[in-house]
Amino acid sequence: MKPSLSIRTICFEKNRGFAVAVNEGITHAAGDWILIVNNDVVLSPDWMERILAAAGRENAAFAVGKLLRPGGQSEIDGSWDLVSRAAYAWRCGYGKQDSSTWSTPRRIHFAPMTAALFRRDVFDRIGLLETRFESYYEDVDFGVRCALAGLEGIYEPAAVARHMSKTTLGRSAARVYFLTGRNQVLILAKYYPKETIQRFAWPIFAGQILALFAAAKQRNFWPALRGKWQGLRRWKEFRNTGLGSRTKIEETFHDSEREIYRLQTQTGFDIYWRLYFSLVRPR
Repeated sequence: MKPSLSIRTICFEKNRGFAVAVNEGITHAAGDWILIVNNDVVLSPDWMERILAAAGRENAAFAVGKLLRPGGQSEIDGSWDLVSRAAYAWRCGYGKQDSSTWSTPRRIHFAPMTAALFRRDVFDRIGLLETRFESYYEDVDFGVRCALAGLEGIYEPAAVARHMSKTTLGRSAARVYFLTGRNQVLILAKYYPKETIQRFAWPIFAGQILALFAAAKQRNFWPALRGKWQGLRRWKEFRNTGLGSRTKIEETFHDSEREIYRLQTQTGFDIYWRLYFSLVRPR
C-alpha cells in the first residue's frame, strides 16, 4: 500500500518574486528535508532517491543534481554555482556539452535553487531567502551565506533533471536583465566592506562593464543599466548587512573565482569569462 501524500497549494494574487514564494513554502513545509524546484523543471523518476542517497552518504547540508537542456540533447543547463569577485555568477556548465567534468560528484557551497534539496536546519541557521532580491541572485546570496557559515553541499550528477529555462519571464525578458543587473550590485553592497571594494575595484569595474556588454548582446542593455542604477540607489539599504569577517568574505569570493578560472580553462572559455580573465588576473 502506497503512503498517502498530502499536498497544500498556496496561491498569490500576483507574482511577488521567487524569494517570497519559496520562503512561504519553507515556512509551511514539514519534515527534515526541503525540496525547492522550479515550475519549468522535470525531474527524472529516480532523482529524489539519488539525491537523498548522496546527501546522506556525504552528510551534506544540501544537494543538487545535473540539469540538462530540454529534449534529447546532452547539453548542460546547470550544475552548481560560482561567483566572481565582481559578483557575476556562473551557472557552471551552462551551454556546454555534457562531459566527465559535469559527471563527477563534488562538494559545493553554492546551490542553484532551480532544483535543490536542503536540510531544514540549514534555514534555521542561515535564515530564509533575501526577499528584497525578488528573483535572480537570491540563491547566490544564500550560497554566500552558506560559504561564510562553513556549510557544504554535494553535487550528484547521477540525479538528472531537464530545465526549460526562464519560461516564467521569458528567456530574454527585460525584467530578467533588470533584476540580474540590480542584484549583482546589491551583492556587492551587502558583503563588501569599504576595504574590500578598494582591493577588488578593478575586478568589480571590469566584471560589471562586461555584464552590461553581455546584456547588450541580448538587446537588453538599457534594462540591465537601469538595474545597475537602482542597485546603486539602494546601496545604503543593503550596506554591510551580510555576515562574515572581511578576511572570510574575500577568501570566499577569491576561491570561487579561482574555481571559475580552473573550470573555464578545462572546458573552454565562454566569451564573458575570456574577456574578464584577460583583464583580471585570478589570484
